[in-house]
Amino acid sequence: MRTLISTAFVSLDGVVEAPGGEPGYRNSGWTFKDVEFLPEAFEIKGREQKEAAAMMMGRVSYEAFSPVWPNMEDFADYKVMPKYVVSTTLTEDDLVPNWGETTILRSLDDVAALKETEGGPIIIHGSATLTRDLSDAGLIDRYHLLVFPLLLGAGKRLFSATDKDTQKLKLVESETYANGLQKNVFDVVR
Repeated sequence: MRTLISTAFVSLDGVVEAPGGEPGYRNSGWTFKDVEFLPEAFEIKGREQKEAAAMMMGRVSYEAFSPVWPNMEDFADYKVMPKYVVSTTLTEDDLVPNWGETTILRSLDDVAALKETEGGPIIIHGSATLTRDLSDAGLIDRYHLLVFPLLLGAGKRLFSATDKDTQKLKLVESETYANGLQKNVFDVVR
């Protein structure tokens, strides 16, 4: 069985929208505009590339990352890694040719079936809607959260407001940095 890991930049109030400067959000770029950059706080991002065997995204994140990440040295390990895009509308013609093997999954059932296969961990980047849906379906196994000391108010949230049973998490790694960032790694307790 494969492990699904959600990795996210998140404000203290749970917002994950437009951390890298994506247009259309009032606080776009909040990860680099409002908090001092400390390389050690982002060590986990490099480790994720080394430890993951595949990458998963929703359509919106795929459309944001695929024109940029294939040519970025910082994300070189992801270029050769298999990718899965969960989308009901994306077609094979929409996939970029220079980012390695990419498979389109059409449903959460497809994701659940993928989890049952052999292979290493699958890392989920961005993809707020997908992460919420996977979390609500009980398919996420681990969360890698870089929590920023900011309150952003409105914006896409990492977790849904669905009324559901308590989902217990176990803190397996944490660190606080001089710029106020907190790294929290949680395993989902089943």
